[in-house]
Amino acid sequence: MEFELDFAKMPDQLVPAVVQDAATGQVLMLGYFNAEAWERTQAEGRVTFFSRSKQRLWTKGETSGHYLQVVSLHVDCDQDTVLVLARPAGPTCHRGTTSCFEAVESGPLPAAPPVPAVALLAELDRLIAHRQQHPEAEPGSYTVRLFEKGLARIAQKVGEEAVETVIDAMAGNRAGLPGEAADLLYHLLVLLRAAGSSLDEMLAVLRQRHQTISAGQRRPLPD
Repeated sequence: MEFELDFAKMPDQLVPAVVQDAATGQVLMLGYFNAEAWERTQAEGRVTFFSRSKQRLWTKGETSGHYLQVVSLHVDCDQDTVLVLARPAGPTCHRGTTSCFEAVESGPLPAAPPVPAVALLAELDRLIAHRQQHPEAEPGSYTVRLFEKGLARIAQKVGEEAVETVIDAMAGNRAGLPGEAADLLYHLLVLLRAAGSSLDEMLAVLRQRHQTISAGQRRPLPD
């Protein structure tokens, strides 16, 4: 789909673009499109900017191999800024960090990274998928060993962690409950991958249900 940008609005004909990790929501970097870079990004599905320092088109990752695969492009209402949702193939920053943005220390506590806390689930799911696809990279990891034991054992672990979570909840063990719930979520993500599904598919179902409820349609209440 073609999107229109008003390059004539900008004195240098460059439109700023914020790149965000499509899975975690983390802001990765800021770049600039000229008309040619914008067209190439849409045509090739990889983020290509105009480099102000090099004065040429620059595909992110052309040297490192850490490309940014476009998931979706969003033009703002004034047609002079772009939000790029992308899937990074590795660290985005040239320093080897995930994001080009650093947290600024403020007050007595360290500043949080520029990513929603819930995004950790997407990062964990991505790591689990990597362990499944490349077990040789970390042969001794717990996740790799789980995949080696097979679907039945993984499903059993989910059941065990679910029971332990319920026990702590019913017993009012507020100190232990978060840990048991974390174990349950982790093993559930492993189970989804082992069964050929993923966190994204589960979230798509939840999103559809939420939209149904928002539209005024209620699901039957459980018995």
